[in-house]
Amino acid sequence: MKSLNELQLAKELIKFPSITPVDAGVMKFLEKKLKKLGFKTKILEFKEKNFKPVKNLYARLGTKGPNFCYAGHLDVVPPGNIKDWTIDPFRPSVKKGHLIGRGANDMKSSIASFVSAVSKFLNENKNFKGSISLLITGDEEGDAINGTKKVVEYLKKKRERINFCLVGEPTNPNKLGEMIKIGRRGSLTGRLKIFGLQGHVAYPHRANNPSTTIVEILKLLKEIRFDKGTKDFQPTNLEVTKISIDNKADNVIPGTAEATFNIRFNNKHSSNSIKKKLNKIFSKMSKKNKSKYEIKYKVSGEAFLTKTNKTTFMVQNVVKKITKIMPKLSTTGGTSDLRFIKEISPGLEFGLVGKTMHKVDEAVSLKDLKNLTKIYQNILQNYFK
Repeated sequence: MKSLNELQLAKELIKFPSITPVDAGVMKFLEKKLKKLGFKTKILEFKEKNFKPVKNLYARLGTKGPNFCYAGHLDVVPPGNIKDWTIDPFRPSVKKGHLIGRGANDMKSSIASFVSAVSKFLNENKNFKGSISLLITGDEEGDAINGTKKVVEYLKKKRERINFCLVGEPTNPNKLGEMIKIGRRGSLTGRLKIFGLQGHVAYPHRANNPSTTIVEILKLLKEIRFDKGTKDFQPTNLEVTKISIDNKADNVIPGTAEATFNIRFNNKHSSNSIKKKLNKIFSKMSKKNKSKYEIKYKVSGEAFLTKTNKTTFMVQNVVKKITKIMPKLSTTGGTSDLRFIKEISPGLEFGLVGKTMHKVDEAVSLKDLKNLTKIYQNILQNYFK
């Protein structure tokens, strides 16, 4: 059987304008490619009230263990102003040794590399002992409600066993081979609202300015030293992302003030332990200033760390062999879908260089694309040795 070419497949995937949560036919296209390789496939569409439905794909080749799973997403962020691009973002083009298009970096090219690697691996290892699977979502860039989280729940019910998972997110800051992610910090967003008493600025004693309370609270939040970090994680960090007072007049003390903050926390904390700490501050300061408060939290994920094992070190050695760089095992960056997959399988993340993800003229180096395919193929060969 003729091996699939990673560049050709990446181009074909980029042509689908699969902006979260729109599928645009890309799952069906990939499903057909995988069926030709011998995979048994299932497109899983999940719906939840107040959220758009999302199509996901789970495909498996083989019935025996161990099951090596590759996870990724085919949804992309909007291209922004198309006039700023040098090409149509959904008509991929090769320029100066780079493939340009929305999703070229994050992360359609990575999926193309893995599928190409599987096709090459199968040509040399028709009777390998074990299974290869793909868990592909259309909801990684969006709400992440009807995506990987739901697929994991489905796999749990089906008692589907995954022994190791590689997530193909762009993990390298500058060069292919620099970094493997073995965990991620947790993410908690808080939306705080302070209720004061509206009044005339010339008569402050008749009002209660909520901005006074919110400024004092935000100062205290920024002064918190949660921890000094750990061997594997950066220190926990809080950033204020919005401050707003809906007030049309300059001579009126407002009735409410709002602020939003985000905390990226390491595994010394849980979202619940942080909430308790913050709620004490909100309560104390509101009482002091005779105002009321409302806090709404959104937890995108808890901090986690994959215990390093022989597969981790094997992947590290394969990356070094191909790129001549020993990759650092890291937990930096944002969240990824490994936060859901860790419930059923150990795993790590390794993909392309993330410099251009979400940017205008998002691109991947053709050399990196070729080398990533080699890395993924070598990982399969070593895993099933």
